[in-house]
Amino acid sequence: MAGERAAGLVRELHRAAGGHLPPFRAEGLRQALEEMRALYERNQADVSEAKSGRTDLIFLIRFRHCCLLRNQRCVVAYLYDRLLRIRALRWEYGSILPNAIQFHMSAEEVEWFNRYKKSLATYMRSVGGEEGLDLTQDIKPPKSLYIEVRCLKDYGEFEIDDGTTVLLKKNSQHFLPRWKCEQLIRQGVLEHVLL
Repeated sequence: MAGERAAGLVRELHRAAGGHLPPFRAEGLRQALEEMRALYERNQADVSEAKSGRTDLIFLIRFRHCCLLRNQRCVVAYLYDRLLRIRALRWEYGSILPNAIQFHMSAEEVEWFNRYKKSLATYMRSVGGEEGLDLTQDIKPPKSLYIEVRCLKDYGEFEIDDGTTVLLKKNSQHFLPRWKCEQLIRQGVLEHVLL
């Protein structure tokens, strides 16, 4: 039946639970595109005959055209859904994907992932001042704007936005604004104390 190969690609993605990325089906995609090309060529031939007076072909031409549009929607939906899943993998795993996931991607998808990763990194560097803003750090909003931290090294005085200064000495614990501590945590001066 016309359109089964393209619909099969979409069905396979739908069956993959929880954003799991199934292997890229290059052969199935090639067959769907080949079917579309064959439908188009048959329609072109029949359109020429219909113009010469064979009106009985009009319904067949319309049917094939609907099949072409359906296949096109299925192929685009398959490719777009895979890109959305790959984009979500960047936020879940970071900039380096596990080999098991990369194995399921086509070369074009790997290239798209690398361009997306670079674009995201460029954006994060451009936002948030000198050190940039790591958007991947806190995917879920924090429950509190303040966190408890422990000093791992002697740092000296640390000024908070309200003008208060805090003396950061080794092994001392403080309750500080989260966003002020993030850079010091990355530098290894502070560590987040989990309650």
